[in-house]
Amino acid sequence: MASIATAGQTGLHVAIAGAGLLGRLLAWRLSRAGHQVTVVDPAPGPQPPPVGSIAAVQHAAAFTAAGMLSPLAELDSTGPALATLGWRSLPLWRATCEALGRSELFRQHGSLLLAHPGDRGSAQRLLARLHEAPAGTPRPEALDATQLAALEPALAPGLVGWHLPGEGQVMPRELMAALHDDTANVSWRWRERVTSVTARTLSLSDGETLRCDWAIDTRGVAGQVGALQPRGVRGELAWLHAPGLPLTRPLRLLHPRHRVYLVPRPGEVIVVGASEIESEDRSPPSLRSLVELLAAAHSVLPELAEARLLHLEANLRPALPDHHPRCHAEPGLLQLNGLFRHGWLLAPALVDDALAACGLVPKETPHADTHVPQLAH
Repeated sequence: MASIATAGQTGLHVAIAGAGLLGRLLAWRLSRAGHQVTVVDPAPGPQPPPVGSIAAVQHAAAFTAAGMLSPLAELDSTGPALATLGWRSLPLWRATCEALGRSELFRQHGSLLLAHPGDRGSAQRLLARLHEAPAGTPRPEALDATQLAALEPALAPGLVGWHLPGEGQVMPRELMAALHDDTANVSWRWRERVTSVTARTLSLSDGETLRCDWAIDTRGVAGQVGALQPRGVRGELAWLHAPGLPLTRPLRLLHPRHRVYLVPRPGEVIVVGASEIESEDRSPPSLRSLVELLAAAHSVLPELAEARLLHLEANLRPALPDHHPRCHAEPGLLQLNGLFRHGWLLAPALVDDALAACGLVPKETPHADTHVPQLAH
């Protein structure tokens, strides 16, 4: 985006509509740069829905996410430009977690793309897209049965697989909490709804007009960017407690109906999800989708037969027609939206570019390197 920076902007009042991932990351960066920040959100507070609930209350879409950082795998449905942003975001996330004193919230062990033998043809078509990765970034590495078993001993025999080096993950709930808690100079206004965002102004549903030096709109499905209003795309998650089942890195399974992923979490939890369902329905997951997801997960990790279902969740991700994010900036106004299912993958690089272009925060240069780890057990 073109720069509209004004030299010497410090100590400004910035008002943010939306306390999701973008809102919290922006508030954290702006606070650290010495600005006064107000964040307005209709949620009852900063916390996610409790584990064990069948969540129906509207909350930030970032909570309903596996936290996968998969710029290579996402070439399945995006282009090299978004993959480049994703690769930039990996060291930015590492640096953010280290600055928060929570380095354990970032992992980078690569991921595995898996298929049953009958889906090998679909896998080859997908791999052709993955080989379009930007120059200088990793490529998929084919693995034989012995290599797969060495990396992830719990995998079902007979699967075909590829290692996607350099990919990683973050822990969404814990990182959302850390971004909220580690903020000086930030006023969090919960249970308040923003109806419109214009230059230097947030208008609230109770009639209040909040004046500021910069107004930022990150409301997702309820917000906009330029003249565009995003639509909601449904995502669903199931949490499984699987004591004793070893899993080191995220898995993606090629499935006839869904993009199915299995992601390890602390506490012997495995998150199973589908990334994309074209629906704006916020109700809990249906029996059909739950059975399909769990059956697919069991076909990959047979030991999940004895796992216990801990938590179900569904939410809407904001998407624009081409599934690409947009940033609109003019003096006193910044709008970020349309992150679709790529929020955790793209947020740090998008926020870094937007704040630098507006002259609010210098561009970040993390010390974390972009070295791609070798295969690790």
